[in-house]
Amino acid sequence: MSGISLRGLNWFNALSGGAPAFAGLPPSLRVADIALGRLLTVVADPDNRFPRARQGEVGLLEGWGLAKAVDDAVVADRDQAHKRALIAIVDVPSQAYGRREEALGIHQALAGAADSYARARLAGHPVIALLVGKAMSGAFLAHGYQANRLIALRDPGVMVHAMGKASAARVTLRSVEELEALASSVPPMAYDIDSYASLGLLWETLSVAQTEQPTAEDLARVTECLKQAIADVSSAGLGGRLGAANRAASSRVRELLRAQW
Repeated sequence: MSGISLRGLNWFNALSGGAPAFAGLPPSLRVADIALGRLLTVVADPDNRFPRARQGEVGLLEGWGLAKAVDDAVVADRDQAHKRALIAIVDVPSQAYGRREEALGIHQALAGAADSYARARLAGHPVIALLVGKAMSGAFLAHGYQANRLIALRDPGVMVHAMGKASAARVTLRSVEELEALASSVPPMAYDIDSYASLGLLWETLSVAQTEQPTAEDLARVTECLKQAIADVSSAGLGGRLGAANRAASSRVRELLRAQW
């Protein structure tokens, strides 16, 4: 397990407080119901039958498994006035890149997970994402990005981007150092949480003492923030993400589309 992040697993264990994880899901998923709602996270599984998804990546099993866990909550709460919150604990380094994944439709698996989260949100379930580690590429789109409220821990290990630095360097024909220099003036190119927050996508950032293994005080602070985020959800839409100065162009484009449609 050397080099594999345990942040998602550690925060799941802390927040679940010993609640039993659901059976019948892939070993790379942890799902449990607690007083706040349903916790969901993707964890490393060194024995995953798909080798490209052994370090916490979101692959075929993870995408369909997340979709099932979310859909089950939607079905169970369909006739309930109070819809349980869905809390996605996010520590995902990437989607699973591999020939088998492509051949077996990873695009459908990840789209299925994203669709389930979106339908749950539109059905009235508060969807909250807690970023405790990496939130990268299609993995984040499938697990967390559809949330009404995004919360991130303030830590250098919490990063959000479309791809890892080495991959981005290859695609853009630049060195990692050149990309880092560019990121200092172009927030969407950066990986740090402050740059991501400047895009208006985060509802809150939190500083904790132990990001890797939360203390009792860390757990209490994050739990209180989750409660506030759930209570703050007043609509199923995501329009609140467009208020930041760095999203002014996005807001303007939407205004023009509405006027001309």
